Amino acid sequence: MSATVVCGMQWGDEGKGKIIDFLAPQSEVVVRYQGGNNAGHTVVVNGNKYVLHLLPSGVLNPQATCILAPGVLIDPKVLLSELQALEDRGLSTNHVFISERCHLILPYHIALDTLKENALGEDKIGTTKRGIGPAYMDKYERTGIRAVDLLDFTVLEEKIRANIAIKNAIITSIYKEEPLNADIIVEDYKAYATLLAPRIMDTTEFLHNQLEGQKKVLFEGAQAVMLDIDHGHYPFVTSSSPTTGAASVGAGISPHWLTQRIGVFKAYSTRVGSGPFPSELLNETGDLIRKLGNEFGSTTGRPRRCGWLDLVVLRYATQINGFTELAMMKADVLNELDEIHICTAYEHNNKTYHSIPANINQPMKPVYKTFKGWKADTQGIQKYADLPDALKAYISFIEDFLKVPIKTISLGPQRHETIQR
Repeated sequence: MSATVVCGMQWGDEGKGKIIDFLAPQSEVVVRYQGGNNAGHTVVVNGNKYVLHLLPSGVLNPQATCILAPGVLIDPKVLLSELQALEDRGLSTNHVFISERCHLILPYHIALDTLKENALGEDKIGTTKRGIGPAYMDKYERTGIRAVDLLDFTVLEEKIRANIAIKNAIITSIYKEEPLNADIIVEDYKAYATLLAPRIMDTTEFLHNQLEGQKKVLFEGAQAVMLDIDHGHYPFVTSSSPTTGAASVGAGISPHWLTQRIGVFKAYSTRVGSGPFPSELLNETGDLIRKLGNEFGSTTGRPRRCGWLDLVVLRYATQINGFTELAMMKADVLNELDEIHICTAYEHNNKTYHSIPANINQPMKPVYKTFKGWKADTQGIQKYADLPDALKAYISFIEDFLKVPIKTISLGPQRHETIQR
């Protein structure tokens, strides 16, 4: 049995949560394999809206075991709050489990993240200030605290106190702020440990057994390719890899299982925070797309920057991830536009670029192809054949350009507002 992995193709916020939720009922295991609560997935089911940050979007399917794999960073306070919020709405979370190898976010990570970002001023990265970068730094510096440490209070306390001594030295000497209270943090994390201990398990062995047992397993990433630490618009990136390849690394499974690789993109482009955005629309059209698409960050609430679809980005994402099919989200947001543009290349200093240069921080002028808008209400359409001809032409051009079929077209936030070809 093969497994499916779903990845974002742009700068995140493409609507991966809806696709995961759409596929979850057909899956027996749903796995989140990287990132932390700097992500935000919005799922709408029967008119009910759920905003998830750490939990896999498949959590709304009580029949699917939900796994937070080793590549995920966990803020225990946030995770417990998210679990409680679902339970308060009458949903079970008994099917949610955590890898013993997951690294934890602690208050000093959040403090350092916030202090550094504030100190950068106008040169800020655009971090969500959730402690993600500092926690990954500790992970790779080999001083991180993992979920398995929650199972031994003596080890947990020793590691927390040793780390806080170092972090407080930085906080007080460099940033001139008050030190964190180690006693309070130790007691808080012992309380979190008691609550989370029943969910901690060897997810690597579990997933291997599920795959060998021909179970249907669905892997979901957070953020997207252009925020990848290696392949994104560095340094305006996240601290992990949201690619299909990272699913193998972050979850601890062989790449040969990942035979279905779904790339998710919006019919236009958005990004949150700082960094290059060649097709950005700093005009009334950009404002209209933001309004119609309700483009505000589900984690931070920040207004998203909006622009035309960028096929240079999508081609790059397709090369890196080897997508076998694509899902186009929020096509309905463009229903009112007379003309729609697609960026097919960049120009800079009389040179044309068809791929993403490493030095993307230099100003890139987008090269556009213009399409006639479909100017039609797409609500309620269930069949591809019934879509407006102009929208079908738009879809066909993207497919031909990327050489990958678009098999899913989303025309609204609800599950049923989805066409599958």
